[in-house]
Amino acid sequence: MRVGEQSTDPIDLILGEVPVPAPLTPEDVRLAVRAVVVHTAEEWPSGSLCRNDGATYPCRLHRWGRRVLEAHGLNERQIEALIRHGNPFVHVPFPFVINGPARPDRTAVSAPRGPVGRGVPPAARPAFRPGGPGRPAPAAAPRWPRAS
Repeated sequence: MRVGEQSTDPIDLILGEVPVPAPLTPEDVRLAVRAVVVHTAEEWPSGSLCRNDGATYPCRLHRWGRRVLEAHGLNERQIEALIRHGNPFVHVPFPFVINGPARPDRTAVSAPRGPVGRGVPPAARPAFRPGGPGRPAPAAAPRWPRAS
C-alpha cells in the first residue's frame, strides 16, 4: 500500500484519520517527526508492516505525521531524509524556512557607538587559601555515584 492510499485495516475504517491541528505548534511538529521515524516500514513475509505497532504500513500515526510535516512546509524528500536519519528527536525549525533558519539582521547592533576607550581593569581579588589562619578548610564535596 502506498502512503497516500486509504487503509483497509478495520481499526482505520472505524476510527478514521487523525485530524491535523489547524494552527501548528512546535509540539505538533516534534510529535510528527517522532511519529514518522518510529512508525516506519519494516519488511515482513506478509508485506510492509509498521515497525512500532505491526499494523499495515503506513499506520494512522505515520500518515498523520506526514500530513503535519507537509502542512509545516517539508516536502517528500525532506520527510524521507528524516526517516532515513532515524532520530525521532531531531530538531525541525519552527517556523520552517526552506532556505534555512532566518538570521538576525546584523546591521541593527544595540551596542552604543562612540569612542572606544580603555576600561579600568577589575580589581584583583585576593587569592583564597583554604585552611588559612582563622578559617577552617572547606569540606570536600560529597562524591555521589554517577547515574548510568
